[in-house]
Amino acid sequence: MTYDFIIVGAGIVGLSTAYKLSERYPGLDILVLEKEDRVAAHQTGNNSGVIHSGIYYKPNSYRAKNCVDGRHQLVDFCREYTVDYEICGKVIVATEEEDIPRLDDIFKTGRINEIEGIRKIGPRELAEIEPHARGVQAIHVPCAGIVDYVGVCKQLKRLIAENGGQLRFGQEVQHITNINNEGELSVSTGTDRFRGRYLINCAGLYSDRVAQSAGIRPDIQIVPFRGEYFELKPEARQLVNGLIYPMPNPAFPFLGVHFTKMTTGAVECGPNAVFAFKREGYDKISFDLNETIETLNFPGFWKLAKQHWKMGLDEWYRSFSKQAFVKGLQKLVPAIRAEHLSASPSGVRAMALKPDGEILNDFRFEVTKNEIHVLNAPSPAATAGLAIGDEIVARAGDAFSL
Repeated sequence: MTYDFIIVGAGIVGLSTAYKLSERYPGLDILVLEKEDRVAAHQTGNNSGVIHSGIYYKPNSYRAKNCVDGRHQLVDFCREYTVDYEICGKVIVATEEEDIPRLDDIFKTGRINEIEGIRKIGPRELAEIEPHARGVQAIHVPCAGIVDYVGVCKQLKRLIAENGGQLRFGQEVQHITNINNEGELSVSTGTDRFRGRYLINCAGLYSDRVAQSAGIRPDIQIVPFRGEYFELKPEARQLVNGLIYPMPNPAFPFLGVHFTKMTTGAVECGPNAVFAFKREGYDKISFDLNETIETLNFPGFWKLAKQHWKMGLDEWYRSFSKQAFVKGLQKLVPAIRAEHLSASPSGVRAMALKPDGEILNDFRFEVTKNEIHVLNAPSPAATAGLAIGDEIVARAGDAFSL
């Protein structure tokens, strides 16, 4: 058969897109192709589970608008479909006086982005919210929270099926071809071939590769960075009530090691951010020769490394030194000790780099006559997933005259 839409990737962006398409255009034949045997196998299912508020992001950017809208949609979705979540709140902590101007800038950005309920607090109020945290000033963000993103994706999968859509697992897309004069696409995987009128690429860590398989030549490349976590042992979980974040480095898109309460009751600590020698390299020893060569041959990687080499070395040191990792955590919660921590699974983030080494910090779409390629969906893509689905459906409606 010929499908109306073929969507590549069953993470939260791909599933949200399929769900929103099925709601907006009932009766369409929608197929989601996923190379793994389950939904949310990579970035969606291996992040810290935070519902981001939108306080950090440049006003009027896609990240800011989609995060705020997506957060509200996500909470409503979890309530309706009984997915585990909690609006536990978050504090962003300035541990040094020199951090206060940047804290003020974040607060101003939050006000512009209309993040509800945020307020600046001093050490006394910080101690009331997080008794074991230490800082000279902080921002309290009461609308931030935590959620089971895998649970969200399982519900999306169910709803897509109820609306008549199909999901096929174990289908790694290898080649996308426009069928001459027929206005259709042929999508080849390792085992099957599928036909469709339109295609949406939501392949995350492999979004640039899937685009290349369709003949697109993106001006960016995905470079993987692994985020490594520890978990507080049960006897130390009482040191953290909700979400405790440091001041982010304005030159780098990572938010620094922080404390994250999970919907399971566990508390994660991290992540650091180190280059991964494999796009799905969740272990320190994970290695793929071809993918490593691909990254090392990309000029943008070396320009990024030259610009941030000192930070990179610090992150690698923290990767191999538990004590260094603990020292970073103690800036926020001095009572933390090495014996409080046990190893926790890592995640990998798809960082989109330009050839000049610039990090692409907002969403990037490539649109052709019958394809949409989501080439960059940076954090807070999980929080914003349902809103991103709306954005993609709107773009599809305009580009394909639906």
